[in-house]
Amino acid sequence: MAYDELRRASRRIVGAKAVRRALEAGGVRLVVVARDAEEHVIAPIVALARRTGVPIELVDSMVELGRASGIDVGASVVALPREEE
Repeated sequence: MAYDELRRASRRIVGAKAVRRALEAGGVRLVVVARDAEEHVIAPIVALARRTGVPIELVDSMVELGRASGIDVGASVVALPREEE
């Protein structure tokens, strides 16, 4: 489900730093995390998403998450902005 939703989205926030900033600003409606991402990269994002009540979906692969997000490299975390609601 997350891959399809990401492919259809007109806007995505890609990468740990950008997702963290967007979460802190309250501009995220969904966080998608790759299971094969390094724990030290995703743990702070997951904790922040939980604290702010943003749903988290897990997917299997950084490579597939990157492809679904429209980039040619793997992505550890991607978010959908609130404007997409």
